Amino acid sequence: MRPAAIPTDSSGPALSVRGVRQSFGPTRVLCGVDLTLMRGERLAIIGPNGAGKSTLFDVITGRTRPDGGRVLMNARDVTGRAPHVISRLGLSRSFQTSQLFGHMSVIDHLRCAGLWPGGHRYTFWRRMRGLDDVTQRSEQWLTRLGLSARRDVPAGALSYAEQRVLEIGLCAASAGSVMLLDEPTAGMSQSESARMVALIADLSRGRSLLMIEHDMQVVFSLADRIAVLARGAIIACDTPARIRAHPDVRTAYLGEYADDIDEAPAGEVRDA
Repeated sequence: MRPAAIPTDSSGPALSVRGVRQSFGPTRVLCGVDLTLMRGERLAIIGPNGAGKSTLFDVITGRTRPDGGRVLMNARDVTGRAPHVISRLGLSRSFQTSQLFGHMSVIDHLRCAGLWPGGHRYTFWRRMRGLDDVTQRSEQWLTRLGLSARRDVPAGALSYAEQRVLEIGLCAASAGSVMLLDEPTAGMSQSESARMVALIADLSRGRSLLMIEHDMQVVFSLADRIAVLARGAIIACDTPARIRAHPDVRTAYLGEYADDIDEAPAGEVRDA
């Protein structure tokens, strides 16, 4: 049976973070973060190392329950809900480091991602390979991701760039309306990053994208808006052109990424 559709407010934002606070012991990591992701928008979060970006993702996805504040998805309060519950409401996430099963094949990863959106619940006595509809959609994803030649290869045998492609493909194959990508191009060469930007532009079309990224070339190519997180708070959230010239952003990035902001392109992929 296909899961019932989740009622949503079609006029509201896809994701809202309201006054989120998070501390670990005496260390305050998030200090009342407010952030709104509109439907169909690509919003990038940038900020110095240790600003709280990944912690914010953990709160949004239910891995960490915040000390205060709320997270709403399609106007529905999901604060502190279990990650699998939030995922089934339409949110998918990739991580900074690989979260793949090293001995599982590429096609079986995609089969797993397609179970819930295909209307199938987990049953230990049923083999995924017997689900023809899931396999057919997984084959289509292989083609779209450029991984058809790696169909039966264990994920652990893929190159680093291929693993990142597969992980982001899993986000898209899970049919979430909101995608969270945590540093999708980290560790990639310039050519690999360019291919990843094109893939993200394709896979995020028609979805809402929230992305953490340090590569300013990637950020300014993809983002409709950029939010700057520093010392646990959003200090600016605006269009790429305005963020580039924002004095508080330049201060926050001084000595680390300020030159990258100057050198980033105006954006060739943003309207893809």
